Amino acid sequence: MRKFVGYILSPIFYLLFGIIITVFHPIQWLCLKLGGYNAHKRCVDVLNLCLLCTYYVLGNTITFINRQHLPVDRPILFVANHQSMYDIPPLIFFLRKHHGKFISKIELAKGIPSISFNLRHGGAANIDRKDPKQSIAEILKLANNMKARNWSAFIFPEGTRAKTGIIKPFNVGGIATILKKVPQVLVVPIAINHSWQMVRYGFFPLNTFTRMAWEVLEPIEPQGQNAEDVVAQAEAKIRAKVEK
Repeated sequence: MRKFVGYILSPIFYLLFGIIITVFHPIQWLCLKLGGYNAHKRCVDVLNLCLLCTYYVLGNTITFINRQHLPVDRPILFVANHQSMYDIPPLIFFLRKHHGKFISKIELAKGIPSISFNLRHGGAANIDRKDPKQSIAEILKLANNMKARNWSAFIFPEGTRAKTGIIKPFNVGGIATILKKVPQVLVVPIAINHSWQMVRYGFFPLNTFTRMAWEVLEPIEPQGQNAEDVVAQAEAKIRAKVEK
């Protein structure tokens, strides 16, 4: 029944999603040109609020739980499991005060209205997985901005989406680089539940009446620990929430 309803509601969802990213593309450009970083960031925050609202067209719901008192005077590395492309708008919007930037694959930085523009001009690290030198340079540039501008970052250490919700082993590489270059960074795990069910049938139809949840977990203080131990702790905390 939910799949059948998806055939009816998915075209409406995609129409609204497409209109939003198309309309916000020139608005982002104007905000960046006329108001600089701060105006552009506020535009991106509103864009992502509008995008996450489209989830409700499918009867899906979003629960974002953050019981942690996270600092705003130091950069944060948010470490999350990755289930679908729809993981991202709630992270950007609900954690907007932390100025989080994504470590993203370079292919997403062109061809998608609004989204690609933000990845190119909003401070993200757009990495080419086939070019290790380029990837390291992008992450180092982000790390320097985190240190100099008090930005935060989002990373999905599985490296790719877990299409059935089963968490894949976490990679240490990108996290280790940031821990080394931004010694004052705080590591905060985020557990994402059930967003994979929204795309369980692929891009069409999208699934309906799915209860999706994002939960910010207890921070990890990385100082005095090696990167492997920090990543193992983050992975364990997330697995405990997702695989319970």
